Amino acid sequence: MKYISTRGKAPKIKFSETLLTGLANDGGLYLPESYPRLDEMALKNLRSKSYSELAFEIMKLYVDDNDIPHLDLKQIIDKTYTKNIFSYNREIQDPADITPATKVKNNLYMLSLSNGPTLAFKDIAMQFLGNIFEYLLKKNNQQLNILGATSGDTGSAAEYAMIGKKGVNVYMLSPQGKMSAFQTAQMYSLNENNIFNIAIQGVFDDCQDIVKGVSNDLKFKSKNNIGAVNSINWGRIIAQIVYYFKGYFAVTNNSDEMVDVTVPSGNFGNICAGHIARMMGLPIRRLIVATNENNVLDEFYRTGVYKPRSSDQTFHTSSPSMDISKASNFERFVFDLLDRDEEQLRDLWSKVDKGQGFDLSMTNYFGKIKNFGFSSSSSNHEYRVKIIKQMFEEFGLIIDTHTADGFKAAYDHMDESSDIKMIVLETALPTKFEETVIEAIGQKPKRPAGLEDIEKLPQFSVNMDNSIENVKKFIESH
Repeated sequence: MKYISTRGKAPKIKFSETLLTGLANDGGLYLPESYPRLDEMALKNLRSKSYSELAFEIMKLYVDDNDIPHLDLKQIIDKTYTKNIFSYNREIQDPADITPATKVKNNLYMLSLSNGPTLAFKDIAMQFLGNIFEYLLKKNNQQLNILGATSGDTGSAAEYAMIGKKGVNVYMLSPQGKMSAFQTAQMYSLNENNIFNIAIQGVFDDCQDIVKGVSNDLKFKSKNNIGAVNSINWGRIIAQIVYYFKGYFAVTNNSDEMVDVTVPSGNFGNICAGHIARMMGLPIRRLIVATNENNVLDEFYRTGVYKPRSSDQTFHTSSPSMDISKASNFERFVFDLLDRDEEQLRDLWSKVDKGQGFDLSMTNYFGKIKNFGFSSSSSNHEYRVKIIKQMFEEFGLIIDTHTADGFKAAYDHMDESSDIKMIVLETALPTKFEETVIEAIGQKPKRPAGLEDIEKLPQFSVNMDNSIENVKKFIESH
């Protein structure tokens, strides 16, 4: 199993190398040369496995035994997916299940992904990444300086996963004043020797552009051992593929049943994992991209036009983790959509990298989108408040703002007369965005023990202009 860059100008590498490299040297993203396919019998054999067993069976398909011995991989996975780590939403769910499914009503389900230490779905992949990073760095006697960008949840998940990890420093960029108070406190209250929070004047896309700018300086990247934890890192995607299988098995009885899955989408990493699970043979009929007011992806799936927006055109919303107008992982999907034509991909992304967009509406590729099962929807603050209130009053569920965008999209696309089940992926516990929850239902969601007054803790961060060079200097000086 070798990995190739979407832009076709970087050498093929092993799985372990994708983890420590992050962004390919040609600016592209790594994908396996081909996706392993699972037939109905293989799916049947996976159905009864625990989460860690399922994760091992899925992940080992992408990892050569002579790269990372499968026995070592299994130990890393077993260390990651335990009820001790994923036990923060104790009230209605069995923490041993890692990602339990809740039946909302007939044929409508929510897959809970927020039982980890930072109460967001990013923990599921990030805890794995932290453990496998530490394993590889020890094995290779290496150091790694992780540079990441966050719109809220990635940052805290990465930092909590890397606390105390030997050989790892984390430099996390976030948009100054654009995260919720809880998200900010989760990150900035960490006072660890290997964690550095940098608040950038701008929006998430500015932070992401800095990460790519630093990574594209190959000399600086090599000299300073720069790595990535954003979903540009293939390790994030491979770990997220697993819960699509787990969710499917939780709501179906037989492997000939189809399901629809709705995914709140910002940087396209979560739903990209769903796309790959579908390519592997998981019976997903439709993947529904749920966006907020920053609906660039919804616009593409409806019209074939992909037009990323500038920082001043990106809205600051009540689902801030999706306040993204340039989705990195979208490149991975378009690569598959273009039949993996590297030259065409490079041509399209040369425009994106210049702040432009592209139009596939008059090409055969736009018509092929339905073959990949994609459709989309967008939401806004009014809908979020309405959906949060509706879910509470009708079903007794308190959901966060991003999951509300997901339910809005699910209702847009559900066929009540159909027997096909709809799974909405939960993204975070509501306490992370309680201001809007209080607006919707008039009460504050209960916080997990130990997090009641997290905003009152001292906070540590560095404010910085939107500057690649300033970030480079900070990394070198620390």
